[in-house]
Amino acid sequence: MDNSTSPAQVRGKSGVVHNTLVYMRQHWQLYVLFILPAFLLTLIFKYIPMGGVLIAFMDYNPFRGLLGSEWVGFDHFQRFLTSPDFLKYLANTLKLSVYGLLWGFPVPILLAFLLNRILSKGIKRKIQLVLYMPNFVSVIVLCGIVRILLSPTGMINSLLGTSTNFMTMPQAFRTIYIASGIWQGAGWASIIYTAALSNASKDLKEAAVIDGANLIQQIKAVEWPAIKDTVLIQFIMQVGNVMSIGFEKAYALQTDLNLNASEIISTYVYKKGILDGDYGFSTAVGLFNTVINVILLVSMNKIVQRMNEGKGI
Repeated sequence: MDNSTSPAQVRGKSGVVHNTLVYMRQHWQLYVLFILPAFLLTLIFKYIPMGGVLIAFMDYNPFRGLLGSEWVGFDHFQRFLTSPDFLKYLANTLKLSVYGLLWGFPVPILLAFLLNRILSKGIKRKIQLVLYMPNFVSVIVLCGIVRILLSPTGMINSLLGTSTNFMTMPQAFRTIYIASGIWQGAGWASIIYTAALSNASKDLKEAAVIDGANLIQQIKAVEWPAIKDTVLIQFIMQVGNVMSIGFEKAYALQTDLNLNASEIISTYVYKKGILDGDYGFSTAVGLFNTVINVILLVSMNKIVQRMNEGKGI
């Protein structure tokens, strides 16, 4: 027992726990009523579909089902890994995700720091409204806007005095994809950092100002420690999703001429599975994608734990 904790405090804590357990036992129906819907939704939409992973090891025929389809083992994985296009699809996926992470991850943090400097609550709310609004625009609508802006007769070409069709340029696809993603999601992603900054000590901030600390020193000494753990957790989670590039946006921005840069694993899975009907092969590619994500998530978590005194997910 900790010497700073008196026997009366220990008895008080144990009494609270005992009373809580007694209350839960007496009103278990209430807890079941609230937990059951969430449990059923998770079971039906998260765990039961995991049985479909078996399709990756079969020459799946939807008319024969799982029990009637031929078992092929790791043939689909071998076919994908030895495909001449494998490295291209993997490279395109990694370039979009890694560059998107490097360029996009710091932006919400910087926005949170800037919003935290605004003293007027009214002005702050209006700016936040403008920043959050793109998040509620549909991905397909966003891609339509991008196509219109970058068309030969669009606003970008009008400002530059050119008639370039940027959507047909493979070298421009990555910039278009990442920049539009930052515009759409950075404001909404800054919410969690803005909330974390509210925990920063105002007394320490005032003391830093009195001591003559400049803006960078205030952020480093007062505000950064308040959001450091949140930043690390978000970074680990995003690294774990490096291979999970959104299919809808990449497919909607894809054209025949930018296919060399825009064809990624998720669009490839869609074309092979839905358009070509090769369900077993597409499932194997999707499973490969998921396994890589899990490996990256676990590895990055271990690295961060070693660098951050054992703190991670």
